[in-house]
Amino acid sequence: MNTEHDWITTPVTADLLRGALDVERTAHGLLPHRLPARARRQIPDEQLAMAEAQPSGVRLALRTRATTIELVTLPTKRAYRGLPAPADGVYDLLVDGRLAGQDTVTGGNVRTIDMATQSAELLEGSPGTARFTDLPARDKDVEIWLPHAEITELIALRTDAPVEPAPDSGRRVWLHHGSSISHGSNAAHPTAIWPTLAAARGGVELVNLGFGGSALLDPFTARAMRDTPADLISVKIGINVVNTDAMRLRAFTPAVHGFLDTIREGHPTTPLLVVSSILCPVQEDTPGPLAPDFQGGTLRFKATGDPADRAAGRLTLNIIRRELERIVGQWAADDPNLHHLDGRELYGETDYAELPLPDEVHPDPAGHRRIAENFARLAFGAGGPFTPGING
Repeated sequence: MNTEHDWITTPVTADLLRGALDVERTAHGLLPHRLPARARRQIPDEQLAMAEAQPSGVRLALRTRATTIELVTLPTKRAYRGLPAPADGVYDLLVDGRLAGQDTVTGGNVRTIDMATQSAELLEGSPGTARFTDLPARDKDVEIWLPHAEITELIALRTDAPVEPAPDSGRRVWLHHGSSISHGSNAAHPTAIWPTLAAARGGVELVNLGFGGSALLDPFTARAMRDTPADLISVKIGINVVNTDAMRLRAFTPAVHGFLDTIREGHPTTPLLVVSSILCPVQEDTPGPLAPDFQGGTLRFKATGDPADRAAGRLTLNIIRRELERIVGQWAADDPNLHHLDGRELYGETDYAELPLPDEVHPDPAGHRRIAENFARLAFGAGGPFTPGING
């Protein structure tokens, strides 16, 4: 084991990070953000403020001969009042693209949320260290993927050999926006969320703007996507609009057009894939809002709307799927690089029968793998909208 004087401490700076759109200097260190400062100033609620600061898809990318690496962080963990404490978030270390180590950081801050009132209480804690040993003693590319659902302030990077930012991979950049499923809810670790798995299969660099509870066609998110360099773009729309009961059909349709218009201002010919929701039986034909259900001692969700209100424009997943398909079809004559994918092709009735949603909304780890496999086949595979050389 190395003694203290063997360590090389490298400042954690933005050039060591991939997958973040911005960084913030805090009293403790560097906090990655997945929305830029201008967008963060327009965030209307604590849900999105928390979600965008959780570093889903964010990783340190290094070139080094180090055999031991320590990353000192201050995590802010999310707990729910009345439910067991969640497991500590996992840090994944990859060597030349392959998983080579995992660790957790105990302690840290804990933000406890009351789901009935949406109030929250923060209990402050201390930093901790994720440690990786026995790495190959050769020049190598190292990535440390941060916990996808744990706000992570980066304090210090310690190694037993010098590090430098990893060189540009030369791979295409895939910019994706979606809900908590894209964020990684119920996935076991950060490289096991479905967008990360799909990106690995497609050989692309991921920028993940999956925000738990917050894929709501917000204009500031569209502007962030407009201004982010990308070779491929996807937007997954539907579940949050329904389960928050945020809008009616009259507002939804122009909001979708406006979101796509804004993205196209910065990416006029980039392949852009519009994806509807995966199958979610509780919301297929029943409007929101969604409510937590603690019967049986585990968290599940139920829809509380009245299906009769569909006639007045209240939204369900089936209504949104039809409308998204219609909108993309309307655009098709003038925008051949805009594509549509029904989310039930990623996870549908047969998938639900085999791999049911544990809380009626979010897939389990096997469900994330299934979604990733199907997305990679349909989007990156032969003839898909993200196939190299097809368009864009």
